[in-house]
Amino acid sequence: MWFEVTVLSAATALVLEAAVGYPPMVHRAIAHPVVWIGAMIGRLDQRFNRVTLPDGVRRLNGILVLFAVVAAASFPAIFIQYLALILISPLAAALLLGFLAATLLAQRSLAEHVAAVARSLEDGGLIEARAAVAHIVGRETDPLDQSGVARAAIESLAENFSDGVVAPIFWATWLGLPGIAAFKAINTADSMIGHRTKRHRDFGWAVARFDDLVNLPASRLTAIWLVLAAAITPGARAIDALRAVLRDARKHESPNAGWPEAAMAGALGFRLGGPRRYAGRTTEGAWMGSARSKLDAADIRHALRLYYIACLIQVFAVGLAAALIIRI
Repeated sequence: MWFEVTVLSAATALVLEAAVGYPPMVHRAIAHPVVWIGAMIGRLDQRFNRVTLPDGVRRLNGILVLFAVVAAASFPAIFIQYLALILISPLAAALLLGFLAATLLAQRSLAEHVAAVARSLEDGGLIEARAAVAHIVGRETDPLDQSGVARAAIESLAENFSDGVVAPIFWATWLGLPGIAAFKAINTADSMIGHRTKRHRDFGWAVARFDDLVNLPASRLTAIWLVLAAAITPGARAIDALRAVLRDARKHESPNAGWPEAAMAGALGFRLGGPRRYAGRTTEGAWMGSARSKLDAADIRHALRLYYIACLIQVFAVGLAAALIIRI
């Protein structure tokens, strides 16, 4: 019963989040679960990552904080899922758990943020576009020209499709609400403390490596969704997407980000990646894809079309799995 409910709840979550996202009224009333997790991580960072502590102690504290954050997110989810499974019907449990899991997905909000960058390039100019893309990337945006802004938006779309949509649903499918809650806790912690800066090099060591591990299967799956989407998206090429993944994905400094970025670049005939600036330091990143790197708002729109179709493929795949399991 557990697996049947988790798969159906994952399918429900995808459809619900795509339809309504996270309602602004709810956000104003109680904020967002990721905000709650982030507040906890921020307090733990201040308390257990003091610069006066030895590096070894800070690394140990980081490991303990990782366990604490995952436990704080997953234990309530385990309790809710257990009660749902024993107190209500499997179908009702799947719908309830799917509703809760939908709050931890970002497929709709990701598309909205990326589309805002395209609109800014079209109507507001470069300064407004830089401000818009700054909401979804960690790199410095002031040095970016129009092409740099467009590439940054498309790269963020590809990478966040993996860790904001596919990975949460992957863990929700297998482990239900506890799986997606634990994943979001790890992913949020990585975004806050999993950096290679002097402050977080040791404290965020465990978080960064664990985040790489839990994102690994989904990054490969994301590349598959994008290759399949390229086969039915006008102007995209599935064979080029596959070639780019096989040739370039492992060149990326991240063990996971290269897979969706290479698939997106190859599918659309783009060249993504390359040098980026973080906190005043230039990182010589590898290039994904081998075609043009001069991109604009129209290219962002094209990437969004590919993303929408890839999301539909994922909905179909999870929904089909749920239908087959229920039938069995």
